[in-house]
Amino acid sequence: MAIDKVMSEHQRLSILLALGAMNGYQTNDSMLQSACAAYGHTMSNDRVLSHLAWLKEQGLVSLETNGIYTMATLSGRGQDVAEGVATCPGVKKPRAK
Repeated sequence: MAIDKVMSEHQRLSILLALGAMNGYQTNDSMLQSACAAYGHTMSNDRVLSHLAWLKEQGLVSLETNGIYTMATLSGRGQDVAEGVATCPGVKKPRAK
């Protein structure tokens, strides 16, 4: 369904924007879940983890397991996509400021 694709693109952008706002461009999946909810994208933790795995495959983030958490770190390419300098099919391009 088209709405699922649109929602996924928005949710992925929200994850990249949240990582871009974090000190050191990294945080855990639980913090991302809360940050995305603040952007209006309430997701289950499983959904956040699925998006993180997809973003890793695209080279936009790196992931590391730390106990019960998955730590995500924004890559340079991920920052470019979040800022609209580059595009990635499957991630919504941010609006002009």
